[in-house]
Amino acid sequence: MRSAREALTASRRAPLLSALGVVTIAFSLFAFGLFGLVAINIRKALDQVEERVEVRAFVSDSTDIESVAAAMKDIGEFPEVLRVDYVSKEKALERARKEMGEFADVFEAGVLPASIEVHLRPGMRSPTSVRSVADRMKTYSFIDDVRYGEEWVEKLYRLRNIATVAGIALGVAFAAVAIIIIGATIRMTVLARAKEISIMRLVGATDMFIRLPFLIDGLVKGVLGGLLALVFVWVANRVVNEYFMETIFFDRQLVFLGVVGGAVMGVLGSLVSVGRHLRRI
Repeated sequence: MRSAREALTASRRAPLLSALGVVTIAFSLFAFGLFGLVAINIRKALDQVEERVEVRAFVSDSTDIESVAAAMKDIGEFPEVLRVDYVSKEKALERARKEMGEFADVFEAGVLPASIEVHLRPGMRSPTSVRSVADRMKTYSFIDDVRYGEEWVEKLYRLRNIATVAGIALGVAFAAVAIIIIGATIRMTVLARAKEISIMRLVGATDMFIRLPFLIDGLVKGVLGGLLALVFVWVANRVVNEYFMETIFFDRQLVFLGVVGGAVMGVLGSLVSVGRHLRRI
């Protein structure tokens, strides 16, 4: 309680310095938040593309519907499979004419075969999983051909892996920069109270007693900076949605983690800055 009062008193003594610290923390976390927003939107775009991964097996013309139904039931029990659909010749023709509007006249009745379309579960759309499903479907005697865009699936999976690794690396880099900036910001507060710290040390105050007010100050500034950064990111997101393209914002869990992250960075910055100063006196 005493440490909290001391932190509040120190902020009142230098309100401009405290406000500058909060704003500086907010802008450092704002850059980190923008990166996070870009990362989750890229992830969403990749998920939407990945949802289109499917295996399509073309059925022989002479196949009876009972055999197809039995095969669809078997395939639906594969652990990787989410849903199995049957596409008749008529439906395939209708779909082709709809998707290839300007070339609709090219397609004639009976030119497209019936097919079984297999949609895979999330997390089961890697090249290995898709290939495994396709190979098992080829074992049915009435299946003429199985296609799933092997090259496209491999490129998509490779792109997802690259995006994940790059996201983690850049996220760590942005977090490190934010901690450094926050530490430098709080260091100004420490230096402004250098004489007070020296006197406290001379009268026998422990390091923890000296650190605690600064840790509370860093915690408060980190929370306020995190909230302000979220407001900045929200405004940026609204501008992008209004003038460029539709994007998603952080959900409640990520907003909470953002505020907690700001608090943790504030405490870490205070801990490092005060620790350095105490080692010098």
